[in-house]
Amino acid sequence: QVQLVESGGGWVQAGGSLRLSCAASGSIFSINAMGWYRQPPEKQRERVATITTGGTTTYANSVKGRFTISRDNAENTLYLQMNSLKPEDTAVYYCNKAAGIITADSWGKGTLVTVSS
Repeated sequence: QVQLVESGGGWVQAGGSLRLSCAASGSIFSINAMGWYRQPPEKQRERVATITTGGTTTYANSVKGRFTISRDNAENTLYLQMNSLKPEDTAVYYCNKAAGIITADSWGKGTLVTVSS
């Protein structure tokens, strides 16, 4: 079974950059669509970006033009390059499949991103 571990979060000033990684203990090549999600303080989890095995990407309007999602199936790793960070980007970031049923036990610990003003 695929286990997902997020890393790369941290503290950064507004306008700065971070790159998040999502490492899988199993293979993700069989998963057509993967995505990054985030949960700001006191708010519900929301989808940030998705990518298919064919390289097709989608982004939430709030991050469009600033974030870039990528996928390396050979290394079983998903990435999120985050540029021009804003305080409203502060959240716990998670990776998971972006299509089909997502079960409650499939979510990892996530990685915390804190953007100061």
